[in-house]
Amino acid sequence: MPSEIVNWINDRWPLNAVIRWSLDEEMPGGAGFAYVFGSSVLLIFLLQVVTGVWQLLYFVPTVDRGYDSLNYMRTEIPFGWLIHGLHYWGASAMIVLVGLHLSQAFIWGAYKHPRQLTWLIGVAQLLITLALGFTGPVLPWDERGYWEVEVGSGFAGLVPYLGSIARRLLQGGASLGQMTLSRFFFLHIAVLPGILIALIALHLVAFRHSGISGPWNEAKRKRIGYFWPDQVFLDALVITSIFVILAGLAAYIRAPFSGPLDLMQTFYVPKPEWYFLFLYQSLKAFPGRLEPVGTIGIPLIVILLLIFLPFIDRSPERNPIRRPVAMICYLIFVTWVITMAITGHFSKPGANVAATKAAAVVEPQTIPLSPVGPSSQISESSKRGAQLLNSLGCIGCHRVNGTGGVIGPELSPDVVRGKSPQWLTIQIRDPKAHYPNSIMPSFSSLSDGQINDIVDFLLTLAQGKQVPSGRAVAGPTLTPSPMPPSGPARVKVLGPQAPPGPASYIIGNVDLGEYLFKQNCEQCHGIEGKDKVQNPGSADGRVPPLNPIDPTLSDKEAQTFVNKIDPYIQHGSIPAGPNPVLHMLPFGDSKSLTQQMIANVEAYVLHLNGANRAQLVHPGMKPHLFFWLVAIVFGCAFGGFWVWKGRAR
Repeated sequence: MPSEIVNWINDRWPLNAVIRWSLDEEMPGGAGFAYVFGSSVLLIFLLQVVTGVWQLLYFVPTVDRGYDSLNYMRTEIPFGWLIHGLHYWGASAMIVLVGLHLSQAFIWGAYKHPRQLTWLIGVAQLLITLALGFTGPVLPWDERGYWEVEVGSGFAGLVPYLGSIARRLLQGGASLGQMTLSRFFFLHIAVLPGILIALIALHLVAFRHSGISGPWNEAKRKRIGYFWPDQVFLDALVITSIFVILAGLAAYIRAPFSGPLDLMQTFYVPKPEWYFLFLYQSLKAFPGRLEPVGTIGIPLIVILLLIFLPFIDRSPERNPIRRPVAMICYLIFVTWVITMAITGHFSKPGANVAATKAAAVVEPQTIPLSPVGPSSQISESSKRGAQLLNSLGCIGCHRVNGTGGVIGPELSPDVVRGKSPQWLTIQIRDPKAHYPNSIMPSFSSLSDGQINDIVDFLLTLAQGKQVPSGRAVAGPTLTPSPMPPSGPARVKVLGPQAPPGPASYIIGNVDLGEYLFKQNCEQCHGIEGKDKVQNPGSADGRVPPLNPIDPTLSDKEAQTFVNKIDPYIQHGSIPAGPNPVLHMLPFGDSKSLTQQMIANVEAYVLHLNGANRAQLVHPGMKPHLFFWLVAIVFGCAFGGFWVWKGRAR
């Protein structure tokens, strides 16, 4: 029956001829592992296509559903973690393999006559592969994806004369939004893969027409091998090993959850994917007017050198030892790429990246540096004080010129006016000295210099001009001012009826949550949630610890765990007791934290308690078990084939 089907196809389409064309290839020097890169790239690309199409069954390409829909597939669809993991790590593997394939062609001189066209097509494949690596991370529209396209389109805007047009084409308008995501989605799933498929077909035809370059030693070239079965076996062995490695990475090092996009999180450090880190770091050497040199000049020069290489180096010599100039240039280039990538991984954003980000973000929760009068009238100490109030999260409770929370009294000129530097210092160090029922935490851990800066800013706010620097005192040594207190802030008492907020259904980022926790929660709950703060008047006499958290709030299921703690963060609470001094602030109701920020904090709290917010609900099979089954099955299969191949000889 199978032979009849094959014959029926051969009568209508040259199946056998295509198979012979694909497999019956002479290989000067015989089969070897040096020739596995091309086949590996092809098979990894097919894996990317299959896993990418699979993800389209669940992914919703919109700015408000992209992140959540992808996470739903990763955590709740059986083997969704595997499909996304293979696609995520496969992208990096493909870029590495394309780079190795091109490097091998350069070292072996395979770009020389008559294989110039094969080389040019290979360079085009590298560029399209990098473009796929740029457009893919944007699609979830999370913190990482948004800032990658923001910084990337910002660099495109620096192109002389055509920059503004290029940026608008990428963004789909004057700013980032749904049109931007739609264009990147279309590029990533249709345009770029289609171009790459065409290039692969052209590359195979050009490769078969010119033949394999083989060893540069003529004596070794006399030994002739064949693509089938020797090279096919080596290719299959390497490709299978790569698949097993990708499965292991998907099982043991899952793709990160960078957290949903939140433009209020200005502390997020945008960095490109690892394969663009070398360019990212190199750009820092070209500040100001020299930016176009780094953003356009260097990449353009590298691309042009790759394109014109076969026409610059026309010597027929292929032995690397006899091509010292080419090899030295190659080593310098590779060293530069690796060094810049490693440095970029550990570095902070450069001025150009930071400026691009700052220009794109509006910070409604940031205290203005010059609340009254021009900034030139504000002392450097006052400016530092405003920055401290921002970083300490004070604006989450207090309003300044209409900006901030409503839990504490507004820091308006009328409220601050009349307060002495000593009174303000005591209020910062020990709020209970003035208002025994105050829920404001103590900032006694701040240095005298930091408190001086905050006091200077508050006095500047009150007087509207530069004022003498108020000096902090060591402690509350002066008699408190008789100014009447504004009264304790009202905090909603939680009950069983309080439902979880929107943040409970968002998978946050642990690292961002740690930063937010330090800014907003650590003062009361202690470092890493280990309570060290007393709370007189409460039943326990101290602030409840979060590490470990109350067992009644914990749960093995991540979603249930989050549902239990989310209402406290959203609405706040008053501890049991006759007159507790400290209350849990309503971060959600007061909007001092956005829902995305709350989701990040919740992810961190779960992390402190050994729970994973991105817990697999329906994995299909435990990832570690799946990996070892795959490794054992493929290992046994290749072991058996190797034995059979040896006996067949």
